[in-house]
Amino acid sequence: MPIRKNPQSGIWWVDIRPPGGQRIRRSTGTTSKQAAQEYHDKLKNELWRVHNLGDKPKHSFEEACIALLNASEGQSDYATKVRHVKYWRSIFAGRAICSLTNTEITAGLPTHRVYEDKRKPKRLKAATRNRYLSTMRRILNLAANADWLIKAPKLAKLEEPAVRIRWEPQETIAKLISAMTLDWMRDVSLFAVATGMRETEILTLTRDRIDMKRSNAWVTADGAKSGYARSVPLNDDAMGVLERRLVTAKNLVFTRDRHRNEVGETQIQQIDRRVLTRACKEVGVVDFRFHDFRHTWASWHVQQGTPLLVLKELGGWETIEMVQKYAHLAPSHIASHAKTVTFWSQQHSEKERAA
Repeated sequence: MPIRKNPQSGIWWVDIRPPGGQRIRRSTGTTSKQAAQEYHDKLKNELWRVHNLGDKPKHSFEEACIALLNASEGQSDYATKVRHVKYWRSIFAGRAICSLTNTEITAGLPTHRVYEDKRKPKRLKAATRNRYLSTMRRILNLAANADWLIKAPKLAKLEEPAVRIRWEPQETIAKLISAMTLDWMRDVSLFAVATGMRETEILTLTRDRIDMKRSNAWVTADGAKSGYARSVPLNDDAMGVLERRLVTAKNLVFTRDRHRNEVGETQIQQIDRRVLTRACKEVGVVDFRFHDFRHTWASWHVQQGTPLLVLKELGGWETIEMVQKYAHLAPSHIASHAKTVTFWSQQHSEKERAA
């Protein structure tokens, strides 16, 4: 049968065996039999032209999505890419990848997050929508590299609000960590502000990724946001945390209860935000999130003169632009030149010497 209907979803599928080619079974993305038949006829005509006239074959959007997922396998954000692909397929299923335009893609961006329960849809921020664009941009670039389209459409990034940089001085952070009521939360927070590691990187840290003799830890590619492995030098504060945790840790360094290691370890999925919120309230710190420990770590480094390129490597950022947001905190390298040109104080000094 050239077209058939999926009894569960109601979506029509095409089933074609082109001349000299392999059998093609593909979703049309529509519940309309007429539209599905038109899709079948168009696809069959294209395949005939490829075989008999030598036209270049047209690849489907689904094929490009599969290429993306294959290229992204093993990356830490793979689940996010799967979610994005699922959404974009709901918009462009059955389309040829070469037929997509930047206008269509921008218009197809999601506007709200829809929940399965009765909660009201939540409007998506520009940053979230840009991530959907980034996934689509990657799909198009892979298709262009495979010569499936002449040129990938340009997708303009949506304007995002100014980057939020939140940090606190050392004495405030010391009070904040001391006010936490759970041992593991104190250790995780201190380790975060001592190393600049992200929440997931810390919670998945294992014994085999630590070298206590060389005061060093490693973030593997599968656990890094950037997808690249990196070395993490450990200062005295970080080493102190590890010395405490490794006494009972079997594999995972950070668990909710160190005594649980005797019967088995359970990975912490996320930090206890209630403990952080209560500690912030007690100390008088406002609008502080766990990721701000990383911002604080970076801010302290820049204030002490750590070069931005060095900070980029320490923190595992992909580009120098991601570190530029801390540049304003650095001691000015041009400050010494400010005294080169003076006139008022110089004139008064000359008059005083003359007198």
